[in-house]
Amino acid sequence: MVTEPRQNYSMRRACALVFSTILVGCISLAHAQDEGAVDSGGGLRAATQNPISSMYSLPFKFTFDNGATNGDANFLNIQPVLPVTRGNWNLVSRFIIPLVDAPGGVPGLPNNPGIGDTKESGRTSGLGDINYSLFFNPLETKGSLIWGLGGSITAPTASDDRLGSGKWSAGPTWVGLVQPKWGTYGVLLRHLWSFAGDDDRRNVSQSLIEPFVNYNLEKGWYLISDSVITVDWKIETGNNATLPLGGGVGKIFKAGNQPMNARVEAYYNVIHPDNAPNWTIGGTIQFLFPKK
Repeated sequence: MVTEPRQNYSMRRACALVFSTILVGCISLAHAQDEGAVDSGGGLRAATQNPISSMYSLPFKFTFDNGATNGDANFLNIQPVLPVTRGNWNLVSRFIIPLVDAPGGVPGLPNNPGIGDTKESGRTSGLGDINYSLFFNPLETKGSLIWGLGGSITAPTASDDRLGSGKWSAGPTWVGLVQPKWGTYGVLLRHLWSFAGDDDRRNVSQSLIEPFVNYNLEKGWYLISDSVITVDWKIETGNNATLPLGGGVGKIFKAGNQPMNARVEAYYNVIHPDNAPNWTIGGTIQFLFPKK
């Protein structure tokens, strides 16, 4: 079993403390808002829960993985969403820019397919592989289903071989959701295959299934479950899937005139590769920019 250096442990505790302080501050500020300042009617909340809405947003998603045999890992995913309307279509660009502190040889991550270079061991920190997805979303549809279809590409931008696949990967992606009065439910699908990159690194073939559900409460609060299920088809069957179960709570609020979204979540991996984490905790702080 690998014993991690004390300075790395201290750094993770410091990151967790900073994140917790920011999140608690945001929730406290949200609680202090008067009811009229929060979008309790649901328009802003519905747009926030729709991954292909026409609203600009800037989420910062913190994740802390725990229980892996080779050490814990920490992630900050910066995920700007940039929609553009052209005629009867909404073109939604979604970026995932990961900053990672992790041990070597970690299994493929949901937004960082493939595997860190197992030839190198020890912890490292830096930039992971950046993912970009473009969804084409029709503004006029029959029925209640909101959907978007497009493509996704991951670039080998990792600052260290232990943090990325070393491969260019691309494939299709689709999202569908329904928004009844009580909230939102839907699923996002994606598959990536490698097509170029380091010949010494293994190829990528990874499926992602992300079912999500939001149940709205009063005064901008909501319950959420957002499980990211992955299957790495380049690893032997029985040790290639991750299935997390769990959920959390969030709130839409305003910091001054700035609409915000904050949420905290915890998930237990009921199925996971041998050296993957047992459970994860984390949260998101999201700046919202609704069109006027």
